[in-house]
Amino acid sequence: MSPASSGQIALLQSVVDVARAIFGAQAASILLHEHGAAELTFAAVSGEGSSTLVGRRIPLTTGVAGWVFATRQPLAIEDVSSDPRFAGDVASSTGYVPKGIMAAPLLNEDRALGVISVLDRPRRVEFSLIEMDLLGAFARLAAQALELAATARAASGPVARLQESLDALEGPRRAAATRLVEALGDVLEEL
Repeated sequence: MSPASSGQIALLQSVVDVARAIFGAQAASILLHEHGAAELTFAAVSGEGSSTLVGRRIPLTTGVAGWVFATRQPLAIEDVSSDPRFAGDVASSTGYVPKGIMAAPLLNEDRALGVISVLDRPRRVEFSLIEMDLLGAFARLAAQALELAATARAASGPVARLQESLDALEGPRRAAATRLVEALGDVLEEL
């Protein structure tokens, strides 16, 4: 996946803001993987760490996020201090060490795009299957949004070149071509 655009970042920020609010968590984040890179990058953060983590990179195989990304399996841990998958040193370096975490992969078919995490929700009972399903729904939404935005961005280049070619036309042919390009633009905006 290529680096996220500003529109994608705004959408991902909305996803983590809503996830944090629904779960009543101290923090929520989305980490993305750029194709070919050996790291995950914080693309959106809500709550604890929101002012310092966006853009920060962690090694791809590190911690809970790395495990979720590699296995493509969701994970809930009530007490991270007792789990060997938790990278306490990395968490400490961010300035926020959670006690509990729930994470799910952002998947598009067979490809992992990143990870969504919810940290330190209020202690009621242990994470439930319903909560895991809900976090999975957030992950699917974020993955679909990323893919749709990437498709729209990929299509916008050829459309721009088409517009340049059509600008050279005159009269009724130009008017018809302009309507066509405007209709294509409308379709892309709806994505």
